[in-house]
Amino acid sequence: MAQILFYAMAVVALGSAVAMVTRKSPVASLLYMVTTLASLAVIFVLFEAHFLAAIQVIVYAGAIMVLFLFVIMLLNLGHDYRKDLKGGLAAVLSLGVSGALAGLLVSHFRASAPEPFAGRIRDSGILESLIAEKGAVGAMARPLYVDYVVAFEVTGILLLVAVVGALALAKRRV
Repeated sequence: MAQILFYAMAVVALGSAVAMVTRKSPVASLLYMVTTLASLAVIFVLFEAHFLAAIQVIVYAGAIMVLFLFVIMLLNLGHDYRKDLKGGLAAVLSLGVSGALAGLLVSHFRASAPEPFAGRIRDSGILESLIAEKGAVGAMARPLYVDYVVAFEVTGILLLVAVVGALALAKRRV
């Protein structure tokens, strides 16, 4: 049952991600992005990463999406609906390259990870010893703020740059 739910949520995540990119309305794109993030949270729960699932919903689907919604409202993009995607050769080429990269990624993961990552950690006892020693939050926070602090900070900076860039582009139009 868990494997069926995993594949169902993966299909929902991929479908809503594609819909997010192809929508003309920014609000519709935002709602599809929330759907993508919620389905990823379900996948985290299936891998027994409950803390990551909660953070996914609270931080990304909650706070950041509300921030983006306020930016969209602030920009007042109006109703000038032009075609977002160009058709023809560029669309076919981009879909082909995306499909090839997705196939390569799936084949790589199938070859390198025959069992779920959470299952390997759980079977080895590393996770239980970390949780017993530091607690669930401590086991997650230490690697996040020590080993991966640069990636964590770069992600925050990229989000800030995206919002400032959207405001700068919108100011030019007004």
